[in-house]
Amino acid sequence: MVPERETAARERHPAGATAAGRPRMARLDQPRPPRRRLLPEWDPEAFGRLSEKIARFLGTGRFIVWMTVVIIMWVLWNIAAPRHLRFDEYPFIFLTLMLSLQASYAAPLILLAQNRQDDRDRVNLEQDRKQNERSIADTEYLTREVAALRTGLGEVATRDWIRSELQDLLKELEERRRHEGHGGQVVFPAERAERPPGRDTDDR
Repeated sequence: MVPERETAARERHPAGATAAGRPRMARLDQPRPPRRRLLPEWDPEAFGRLSEKIARFLGTGRFIVWMTVVIIMWVLWNIAAPRHLRFDEYPFIFLTLMLSLQASYAAPLILLAQNRQDDRDRVNLEQDRKQNERSIADTEYLTREVAALRTGLGEVATRDWIRSELQDLLKELEERRRHEGHGGQVVFPAERAERPPGRDTDDR
């Protein structure tokens, strides 16, 4: 009975059929193959830089001068040139169409350039705000350090304070010498201690 069940199971699930029937999983250690797209691809940064260049050119006086020269030459050619050489008769419908196309393309390009400039300004403002916060924090830290140093210096004997104290001591010693010094008596007890007993000042 057991061999019949094993053979039936092998007939139902052959070894190669299960392996072939499993869907192949994408390997994580390999990049995905590029997908085919019907629409053309472009670099948004390159297109944005091109739009900024066009917007800058449209906002200059050079563009206005060149556009004015082209329109004047267009009108004069279609008025003064021979009839068989004119390509846009009055009322200059083709010229109106060209100007409309130029305006319809110029407006989105200018808006795109303004959006990119707004993004850059936003990033610059954020960086300036962070820089200002760091500067304020550094200033507060330095202010606290200077206040701590001033507090510490208030308790330290400075050179001027020591000099004034020494001057006061010298004045006090001079006053004592004037009051107590009669006939060459020694005023300072240190000098008395150094002098041997039984000797006068004349023995030196």
